[in-house]
Amino acid sequence: MKLILDTHTHTIVSGHAYSTIHDYISVAKAKGLELVAFTDHGPAMPGGPNIFHIGNQRVIPREIDGIEVLRGVEANIMDFDGNIDIPEAYLKRLDIVLASLHDVCIEPGTREENTRAFLKVMDNKYIDIIAHPGNPRFPIDIDEFVLGAKKTNKIIEINNSTFTNLSRSGSRDNCITIARKAKEHGVFVVAGSDAHISFDVGKFEKTIEVFKLVEMPKELIMNTSKEKLKGYLKAKGRKFEEKTVVPFK
Repeated sequence: MKLILDTHTHTIVSGHAYSTIHDYISVAKAKGLELVAFTDHGPAMPGGPNIFHIGNQRVIPREIDGIEVLRGVEANIMDFDGNIDIPEAYLKRLDIVLASLHDVCIEPGTREENTRAFLKVMDNKYIDIIAHPGNPRFPIDIDEFVLGAKKTNKIIEINNSTFTNLSRSGSRDNCITIARKAKEHGVFVVAGSDAHISFDVGKFEKTIEVFKLVEMPKELIMNTSKEKLKGYLKAKGRKFEEKTVVPFK
């Protein structure tokens, strides 16, 4: 299974990550990736960037050394009503928006409260991907969650770092169940490396194991085609108008 794009990466701006855009491009090219989305954490994350950093990403070229770039963010869900730490005026400027629960931004709630947080954030038209929903620190009603993603046309991430990240230990069974339900209901999924260092960009081995285990249809996996992912985003109003291209030097 060849996956050629990564929708979840963090640069040094996230505060607890260790690589620059240049670093990521270099490794992505060496690995044969075709597209990378830069999705630094929203400002509510301790050590995270100022909101102006998120908003100023239009200066990042659309293509760097043959690697297409998406300008994005991983927004923090701040309450069980699905409010996030990125204002709408900034969301409009971005190519791709992830939303997720982090226990440094919101205290884990009950199964019902956590599920509500995801369902409510799905009502935000600018949200594209729900990131690492398998985290056992935030138990959810998986059936309700997947059906919510289907209803609102959101992509569900199966996060590769979840399987090795001590802070989300015990996620595998949840991720397998989520993937099975996504397949059952025809919901788009995406493998996200959640890289916090450039060497991990495009690292999907554990997620691919899950996709193979549940026999996920290729047509539901967003990483298999730039055109498929961008088509989804364009259908939601993203324009990708300017095509600034720079060589890597």
